[in-house]
Amino acid sequence: MTRPVDSGVILLARLALAVLFLWGGVMKLIGYAGFVGYLQSKGVPFVQIAAPIATAVEVLGGIFLVVGFKIRALGLIMAIYTIATAVLGHDFWNITDAAMQRDTIIHFWKNVGIAGGFLLLCVTGAGRFSIDGARAPRSGLSSL
Repeated sequence: MTRPVDSGVILLARLALAVLFLWGGVMKLIGYAGFVGYLQSKGVPFVQIAAPIATAVEVLGGIFLVVGFKIRALGLIMAIYTIATAVLGHDFWNITDAAMQRDTIIHFWKNVGIAGGFLLLCVTGAGRFSIDGARAPRSGLSSL
């Protein structure tokens, strides 16, 4: 069980992560052909499967983060997804231009940091202010 202040901080963390993924997912939907072209330029295999999966992960993952649904499992899925996008989309080891490589390194490690936040959600759960929190059994004197 978490204290209300802990649940408030967890809610803020979920919302901060959700904004990034909801925005990215919606932009992928709006410019879907461009997104598919980007994945092809990066050499992503099975682009016709990968593009809709990536878009769905970002949009649905963002929505689930906002409402706090299945957060422990979602945290693990999103951590894996974020590391995969770091490796496939921010492959600084393949860039020879120094300025571009520096920028890509920053984006790579940003993704690693975001994945760390998702792993923390695996441990903490969604907190009280969530669907998961509303569905959790309560213990204590109120049940007597």
